[in-house]
Amino acid sequence: MKRVLAFLPLVLLIALAALFIGWSLKRDPQFKPDALVGKPLPPAEVTPLAGGIPVPLTAVVRGPALVNVFASWCAPCREENAELLRLQARGVRIIGLAWKDQPDATRAFLADLGDPFVAVVGDQDGSSGVDLGISGVPETFAVDARGRVVAKHTGPLLPGDAERLLAALQASAR
Repeated sequence: MKRVLAFLPLVLLIALAALFIGWSLKRDPQFKPDALVGKPLPPAEVTPLAGGIPVPLTAVVRGPALVNVFASWCAPCREENAELLRLQARGVRIIGLAWKDQPDATRAFLADLGDPFVAVVGDQDGSSGVDLGISGVPETFAVDARGRVVAKHTGPLLPGDAERLLAALQASAR
């Protein structure tokens, strides 16, 4: 009986490992939660890049727009900037949210690569990112004229991704 009890912890460990492995194999690694899709954009407090008092993000967005969460220290954000500039040239309103970034670093980033945004606000402490439910940068939200998030993209925005967000905006306008 003592030998059976001595092996009980090992048997439990093996059972837990098998359970964990089984769960991991069924999990979709491409799944990205989009908790805000279909809901109003949260009134997260953001600070204008030029300085001043914090304002609600909803006051900055006002109307159909893409909200791009980026940072100067983010390599994929550099990669997506060319696509954001192409969207700007097509007349798409894009609001930039500099997440956990210093204003001087954000200004240098935009001066170096080009500024595709109609407005840039900062979230130095990351609290607005928490309100948006981001998992990192870059992330882009499509917000319709009623202030509702209609689509979200996680990762660098590539041409196909941008078209999907714009299609969601157009569909919400109907």
